[in-house]
Amino acid sequence: MKQLYIKQKVFSLSGKFTVKDQQEKDVYYVEGSFMQIPKTFSIMNAARDEVALITKKVFSFLPKFFVEVNGQEVLTIKKEFSFFKARYTIDAAGIEVEGNWWDMDFQILQQGEVVGKVNKEWFTWGDSYKVQIFNEEMETIIIALVVAIDCVKADQAAASSAAAT
Repeated sequence: MKQLYIKQKVFSLSGKFTVKDQQEKDVYYVEGSFMQIPKTFSIMNAARDEVALITKKVFSFLPKFFVEVNGQEVLTIKKEFSFFKARYTIDAAGIEVEGNWWDMDFQILQQGEVVGKVNKEWFTWGDSYKVQIFNEEMETIIIALVVAIDCVKADQAAASSAAAT
């Protein structure tokens, strides 16, 4: 099992952050496109090669995010129409998310087998998400999924604050 950490509230104005291992070494680098359309987040490995890309679809009635890993689209997160509470679905071939992903407390399953877990961590190097990876072949997809969910949450928070003004 491998453990990685993603700092909470990572989507700062610059849109740059890292994913660290237990020794606090940078394992992945994430860079957002600032003030560009479409909004994207590129995930790069330690050699700075892009391994995943998250893109927010523009000109869509409801928000939709596409996640590509190694050039192939692996999952989509989309908002469903709802009058009361924001509801999102995650569409991914063979991948399920169980638990409360809105509060970053969930597990990731592939064909019914747990391949990763995500929990909010409070007493590490600042508030962060602990990502446990049980199947290392799924590592990039799991990291991309966590970053995409955080992107959806940040987008929803921005939309809520804009609607309140």
